[in-house]
Amino acid sequence: MTTPITVSNYLDKYGLNNWSLELLSDKKFSNIVVIPAIQESEKIKPLLASLLENDKKYLNRSLFVFVINNLKSSNNEIKTDNRKSLEYLRDIIFEKSDYGINIGLVDASSSGLELPEKDGGVGLARKIGMDLALTQFDYSNSDINILICLDADCTVSNNYLASIIQSFNQSNIHAAYVEYEHILLKNKQNQLAIICYEIFLRYYVLGLHYADSPFAFPTIGSTMICDYESYIKIGGMNKKKAAEDFYFMEKLAKITEIKKISDARVYPSSRGSWRVPFGTGQRVNRFSAGTHNEYLLYDPKSFYILKSWLKIYNSKEILDAGLYLKSAEAIHKSLYDYLVQNSFEDSWNKILKNSKSDEQNQKQKQIWFDGFRTLKLIHYLRDYGFPPVNMFEALDQYFELTNYNLQFKRKEIIPSIEEQVDYLNLLRRLS
Repeated sequence: MTTPITVSNYLDKYGLNNWSLELLSDKKFSNIVVIPAIQESEKIKPLLASLLENDKKYLNRSLFVFVINNLKSSNNEIKTDNRKSLEYLRDIIFEKSDYGINIGLVDASSSGLELPEKDGGVGLARKIGMDLALTQFDYSNSDINILICLDADCTVSNNYLASIIQSFNQSNIHAAYVEYEHILLKNKQNQLAIICYEIFLRYYVLGLHYADSPFAFPTIGSTMICDYESYIKIGGMNKKKAAEDFYFMEKLAKITEIKKISDARVYPSSRGSWRVPFGTGQRVNRFSAGTHNEYLLYDPKSFYILKSWLKIYNSKEILDAGLYLKSAEAIHKSLYDYLVQNSFEDSWNKILKNSKSDEQNQKQKQIWFDGFRTLKLIHYLRDYGFPPVNMFEALDQYFELTNYNLQFKRKEIIPSIEEQVDYLNLLRRLS
């Protein structure tokens, strides 16, 4: 079996040689799930148990690559726990051939194999696993070779693999995300924290949907999926210690449409965590500490401004920079100021100069006003004219803005946990 030249070229240019993949056989696969793990020895077992509930037909064609990682400076508790994970997974790989799951293991934890202090983190751990996965695909098979991201502290639905594999192979998908739901634990404080955070995540995506943004998708590491060609086209996974998922999905969105796989689920952990400086774990910690008012969302008017701008900017009509800026100022002065501060006129003139066709012009438009600039605009509007709004007031205003008939009415500014769950469940259905 010949490795495609694109894969060889990518690995020559971007691949890392410090780590290797521990496998029992030389079998090749159509689907590879990459799972970074740090101090997760107790979480790996329930993850594997949930994966074992998936159809054996799809399990046989899939490889699960665990990247057990830490820094040299990581504390002994982390390193000891990682050794447990390594021992547990090696026992499955080399002693339990009838376990039911094909497991690969990357040791980025033991002495001499630790992640570098500068870049070491979840982005690099994902990259190591995903790059090594390129060496294990069955490129002679007619099936699409799929790279799937997951996290060690998640569980999945029993149709997880079937849904992903069928969606990619039957619907010509190149990049996607699988639906997610944080588990609501019994602890009330934790429930309130995770309800609040998931509403925040889903509200932003809904706002982008309303605005017709091409970046209206969640950026959650454990939900990301793409084919190997798309992975190579964007230069692979980045090495960021946090927000690696945001930048990875944004780069994918610039070359292909991000699809939603809605009939399967990933269930991310709802615990507090030290692992990354923001995200679920950090927000749960912050909620418990009570240092911030967590019940705030972007003003829905921000998304109305974004929608008005994108209607002009993303239309097929090509205007000169002055007309775009004049239109932006007519929408709202803060939008105009944001574009000026981001050197829109110079950037647009370069796009016009370098685009040789209307198609290329449209592509360059999206590359310039990307997911990052979209988020920065929403933040700019928040800081200059549209301060954050009470979470549930913002939701009510959003539903009014989109003419959605809300079937329940809240009784308080911050409603009961039961009413908060009603809001969350509605957002889960809509986003």
